[in-house]
Formats: sequence, structure tokens, C-alpha cells
Amino acid sequence: MKKITLKDIAAHFLVSVSTASKAINDSHEISVALKEKIQAYAKDKNYKPSRLALNLRNKSNKTIGVIVPNILNYFFVQVLYGIEKVANDKGYNIISCISDESFEKESKTLEFLDSGTVDGLIVSLSEETQEKKRVEALLEIVDNQIPLVLFDRVSDLVHCDKVVVDDFEAGHTATSYFLDTGCKNIAFVSPISKSSVGTLRFEGYQKALSEKNIPLNYKLVVNFGKDDDLDVLMSILLDGAPVDAILGLDEITAVKVLKMVIARGYSVPDDISIIGFTNGQLSEYVTPALTTVSQHGKYIGESAAKQLIERIENANEGQFDFKTKVVKTSLVVRDSTRKLP
Repeated sequence: MKKITLKDIAAHFLVSVSTASKAINDSHEISVALKEKIQAYAKDKNYKPSRLALNLRNKSNKTIGVIVPNILNYFFVQVLYGIEKVANDKGYNIISCISDESFEKESKTLEFLDSGTVDGLIVSLSEETQEKKRVEALLEIVDNQIPLVLFDRVSDLVHCDKVVVDDFEAGHTATSYFLDTGCKNIAFVSPISKSSVGTLRFEGYQKALSEKNIPLNYKLVVNFGKDDDLDVLMSILLDGAPVDAILGLDEITAVKVLKMVIARGYSVPDDISIIGFTNGQLSEYVTPALTTVSQHGKYIGESAAKQLIERIENANEGQFDFKTKVVKTSLVVRDSTRKLP
């Protein structure tokens, strides 16, 4: 039998979740008649508040749960560093978990953290979760009044605080830079095509091309998954159409593409320019050094942690409006791209 939530109780009585919670907790702000009805209904339906909700009313664990989709992506390492810095400054510990881009693993981790283990959660959704558009576990977190901040990969189906990168602008800026340096045949290589992030960057790429009246050539678009052979796909790309620039949608992909292009005898950037995402050490120390889009991961982590802790520490003062913070990106120009004329 499905576990009844505060949201279910609120919907049954046509009241807010906050009102239902106050009635169950015998608040003097709610009329006696309504409290009795809601409390009787909750008892009849065997409603049990989460242990975390009890913790928030009584004593905080001073612990934050963090779920990221991929620890190999340096962007998420930067975010974790930013979260931990703010958490430590505020006296909180963090529990870091990895979904490995899996909806099932992410859901099980959320279920575990929903048991009273943490005071709040910071989450970036797995690609599979975004593809399936299934956010039941997150909605349960919200229903149980556990403070939640989504970052980078988010969902409009979940009402909570969010910190997002302007990924449309990032894709547009990188593509526009290629065009401004004289590149015309710009390939788009993405391991995250099913995520919101990948979709927005692709839309930015398309927009920049259309502004220069360059039609989209799908032969230049390479979307690949973990089971695909990038070497083979890059061979097909380079043999199938003229290419003078490549936009790689994460740091590891861009570095791999750089090595493959050089191995095939091309000069970077004279023959082919390359831009990656995430301004990590790999980008800085490969030869030639990669031009990258910096997403300011540390700042995103700090912002998410500050929003979450504010929400946790003001839990007893009622709800306040959810915020979505949009972080602009920066293009860090190095040696893998032609210089602006």
C-alpha cells in the first residue's frame, strides 16, 4: 500500500501542506475542529511523519546529503568542494553519494537519505532520471518537508530551491567564438544528450549557427553513450564531412577528442579548433591547452549549500518562496582554438 504523505492529507482537506503539518502537530494556529478532522484522518490512514521531520522539529543532525551523477566529471568535484567548504564553515557534515547516471540507484539513495539520516539534500539528477521524467522519490522528499536544493540538472516537476548554469548561453557563446574565429563546420560531440544540460547546450549551438545563416548539419552531431566506441564515431565524423571545429560537452570528452584528432594528423587549432566544458586541470595541462567553458562549479556548490542551510535553519519560521539562482559561464581561451582576428 502506498505510504500516505502530508501532501495527500493536504489535498484531501483542500488545505496547504503547511496547514496539514500544523494540524497534525497540534498547532494553536489551526482551529480545533479542523485539527481533529485532520488528525483523525491521518491516524486512520496510518500516516507516519519521517524521522527527519521529527529531527527538524527537535534537534538537527547537522548533516547534509549530496547526490551527484558522475564523480569522474571534474565539474561535480568542484561543486562538492564548494558544498563542503560552506558546510564545514556552518558546522555541518556531508554525506556524498553517486547515482552513476542511474534512476534506480538515485531513487534508492534518496529513499535511504529520506529515513532521517540528513537534515537536507543537494541533488543533481541522473541522465536516466531526466530521460524517464520520473521524480517520485524527489516529490516524496518534498512531501516529507525535507529541505531540498537541485543544481545543474534539475526538473520543473519538483518545486524547491535550485541553482542552475545558463547552459543555453554556454553553448551559444562557445559556438559563436568558433564562428568569430572563422570556423564554419562545427561538430557537436555530446555524452549527455538525454540530460537537460546537454539539450540546452545543443539549443545554444543551433541558435549561434542560425544567427550566421548556417544550416544545422546532423552529420556533425555526435551523441554517444557509455557503451559506444567514441574512436569509431569520431572516425565516421571526420571521414564523413569537413570539420574545422569541435565542441565537446564535457572535459573528458574534449580531451579524448583532442588526442584522436592529433593522432589522425590534424593540427590543433590550425586545422581543427576544440572547445570543452569544465575548466579543470586536464584542460589546462594537455597539449595544446584546451579552451573551455568554465561553469564555476565551486561557486555553484557554495550557493547550493548556502540556500539549503538557510532553508534548514529557518524551518520553524514557515515557508518562504523557492529561489532559482542562474549562474553565468565564462569562456577560458587557451591554445586549442584560433585567436579572434
